[in-house]
Amino acid sequence: MPRLPQTSSALVRPVQYRDLDAIDQLTQQTPEHELPHCSAVREKSVSIRHWFGVMKLLSLLPNPVQNLPCVHVAEVNQRIQGMIQVSPFNRTRSTWRVDRVVVAPTIVESEDAEAQVLTKIDLGSLLIRFCLERIWQARTWVLEIDVNDKAALDLYRHNGFQPLANMTYWSISPEQIQELAEREPDLPNLLPVSNADAQLLYQLDTMAMPPLVRQVFDRHVQDFKTSVFGSLMEWAKQVLTRSEVVSGYVFEPQRKAAIGYFQLHLCRDGSQPHTAHLTVNPAYTWLYPELMSQMARIMQDLPAQSLQMASPDYQPEREAYLDSIGADRIGHTLLMSRSVWHKVRETKSIAEGLQLAEMLQNLQPARKPVPGRISMLKSVKLPTPEQKAQETDKPTVQELMQAASQEPPSEDPCC
Repeated sequence: MPRLPQTSSALVRPVQYRDLDAIDQLTQQTPEHELPHCSAVREKSVSIRHWFGVMKLLSLLPNPVQNLPCVHVAEVNQRIQGMIQVSPFNRTRSTWRVDRVVVAPTIVESEDAEAQVLTKIDLGSLLIRFCLERIWQARTWVLEIDVNDKAALDLYRHNGFQPLANMTYWSISPEQIQELAEREPDLPNLLPVSNADAQLLYQLDTMAMPPLVRQVFDRHVQDFKTSVFGSLMEWAKQVLTRSEVVSGYVFEPQRKAAIGYFQLHLCRDGSQPHTAHLTVNPAYTWLYPELMSQMARIMQDLPAQSLQMASPDYQPEREAYLDSIGADRIGHTLLMSRSVWHKVRETKSIAEGLQLAEMLQNLQPARKPVPGRISMLKSVKLPTPEQKAQETDKPTVQELMQAASQEPPSEDPCC
């Protein structure tokens, strides 16, 4: 992990209301590459100034979106020089997303003659490292950047992020939408979406992505359910932004599975383009024209606007279909990820913590033993009188040799 110089006085802390003006000035000095409206990052990013009061109130009360979003600022020489915004990516909070990182063009640590100047990578790495270390429940981090944003690409690569997938964004003109609406879609089993269908949608999402992406996203059944609080928040958002969300899925009765799903975000005042999220089982690619015709018919009664949607590089059939209907490519982004393994402090077990003296307290001596002098006389064991008598009765070696020489040779009857 990259580290700042030891003399650095940069301080990372949560955002406060007095920081909003400095953040606005910072974002004007460092313009970012705008992502398309249908981008998942753009959809989840929250305006800090407009929602600061609501975010502060929600952070004080226990609720499902208590930590959504999480904003921190970097203060150098009592000036706001950087900002990072992160948010949970899934319901279990095992994967988090870096929404954006904004750093001032030039960071001066002190105003002395020998001022130390920090680079954008140094301060950006400090902000990213702060979130990676503080958010313990996050095992994986994801982000999405424009392929032309070289500075952001260098920053994230410097901090261990690796490419996961390439995203291509498309725009379908109102004329093409009108042409698609003239075709009658063949969808006899098109059903509305409810919480009871979460298991079917989870299985469809699992089938539509490769194992590596599935492991990074780490979605579960609860990610496809909407709570009461989430429904109220979505209703308030639709009222304020004059938008509407329409969704549906195609059910396969023989396999008892969902094979296609779409979600339309419609803009009723025509101020923004419509966006669509589409998921199709790779074995049922013939659903693309049917679902596109269905969405085009839904948009007929709304102001004429273009439709934006995305296609990842692991779904080439969708890209081929959008090319065939004449859709325009409006952006290319790179989806990046990195894993984080937090070091857990090891704790000793109860058996390891007990000492032998504590377990055998009753067997301990009454007082501490003191070593004494060792007597050599006591250590030598003298023989008893009986042992001496037995030793004297035994013949010596010389007597045994003389007796053997005086014995006459034995007479052999064979000779």
